[in-house]
Amino acid sequence: MENTKRSILVAWDFSTVAEYALEHALIFAENVDANVTLLHIVKKGSQLDEANAKMAEAVMQIEKERGVRPEVIVREGSIFTSINDIAKEMNSMLVLMGTHGIKGMQKLTGSWALKVIVGSRVPFVVVQAPPVQKKYSSVVLPVDFKKENKEKLSWAEFLGKFFKAKMRIITPKIPEGQMLQRTKANLVFAKKYLENRGIDYEIDTADGGNDFAMETVDFAKKIDADIILIMTTKNISFQDYMLGAHEQFVIANSAHIPVMCVNPRTDLAKYGSFY
Repeated sequence: MENTKRSILVAWDFSTVAEYALEHALIFAENVDANVTLLHIVKKGSQLDEANAKMAEAVMQIEKERGVRPEVIVREGSIFTSINDIAKEMNSMLVLMGTHGIKGMQKLTGSWALKVIVGSRVPFVVVQAPPVQKKYSSVVLPVDFKKENKEKLSWAEFLGKFFKAKMRIITPKIPEGQMLQRTKANLVFAKKYLENRGIDYEIDTADGGNDFAMETVDFAKKIDADIILIMTTKNISFQDYMLGAHEQFVIANSAHIPVMCVNPRTDLAKYGSFY
């Protein structure tokens, strides 16, 4: 019989942060009834045999320590394209990935992690540390003037449904003007959306003394949030990667709070429900 369970993909490079990503993935899998698959990318075809053998050892160790046996995929390619391609191929609902923060190993530091994420139709959950608890009950949901804010509400619903999570909405402190009116409109939309689906929420306004991305992280630290839910920048540019898009500072936050990253989608209406 065909396996109809949901699929969660974990970017696996044998690092400690990849193990953290697996731990978070197992929490999602348990709560949404999904399979977990480890994905390892090699640069050359000549590395496949060695990588497969190493992956087999890793799976045996995972099964011994955690009592679960994840599926495995080893492919030749690039982390910047292959992860997204395989997530699409598998119709994965989420991708979990570890990062070393702004400093550390270059391949998955802040801007590099963002480069992997952008363009994916599947949300990424980026982690820097192991889970504190086996649920995500407090979710920081920044809402500003951008119209794409509405797209991440479906994933707020996802977290609210499966984890009984409370949305801690934070909005920027901005002066009167068009951006303030757009922010208020997005906030009204978010409130109605959550209320209609029975999802608990609370609203706070940032102090306005810092960049909103930094204030979002500070707020998440203050309330001891379990996860931050953000949208990535639409049509992100090379300059954003080099100079630092706001998202990368949230992704690599110093509190090591997991971050769910949702990309703007033009096909969202056609895509329908994801759970």
